[in-house]
Amino acid sequence: MSKLEMLTPDNSAIALIDYQPAMYQGVQSHDRLVVFNNVQILAKAAKLFKIPTVLSTVAKDSFSGPFMPEVVELFPKHDVIDRTSMNSWLNANFRKAVAATGRKKFVLGGLWTEACVMFPALDMLKEGYEVYVAADACGDLSMEAHNRSMDRLVQAGAVPITSCQYAFELQQDWARTETYEGMMDILRAHSPYGIQVRFSKWALGEHASEAGTKVA
Repeated sequence: MSKLEMLTPDNSAIALIDYQPAMYQGVQSHDRLVVFNNVQILAKAAKLFKIPTVLSTVAKDSFSGPFMPEVVELFPKHDVIDRTSMNSWLNANFRKAVAATGRKKFVLGGLWTEACVMFPALDMLKEGYEVYVAADACGDLSMEAHNRSMDRLVQAGAVPITSCQYAFELQQDWARTETYEGMMDILRAHSPYGIQVRFSKWALGEHASEAGTKVA
């Protein structure tokens, strides 16, 4: 493996951790709606490209509430792994789910960066995983907390990425017709570029495509 190797549908997996009401309430580092949209970009890209996906919550029934339904509904056959530990790597079911993907390149996103993302990331790095943290889909109690956590993660060997970057890295070529419309749907729903997509369709017709006229 190499960090110079692109993330692909065949070599990567993703874990989304603690996107729950109580955890969102503590987020002050980012606009919560931005995080809310960015985790959906990650989840919908994972579904579109058939990426092995692990979902986990902390104290779902006793404190933090359910994992956001906008993500869970994308994976109706997935068990959401509930834990008591801040560090999901301490949970045997989480470790089993990660190992079951068979992948060593792992994208992580979660709330909050300084604990529920950083703790398992450090342990996964020690276990030989390549960890990529979707920084714009994470959030923390303050910008300072988020930034210092990202600094520590980078120093430990994790790679910071963004949610759209991951989706684009999976797509690579707009002429990849089997996922083109799915990508456009994600951008329309969750990114500012969706405005341009809508405009191009209006101005040039529904045949408008970044893949050129052959695909359209």
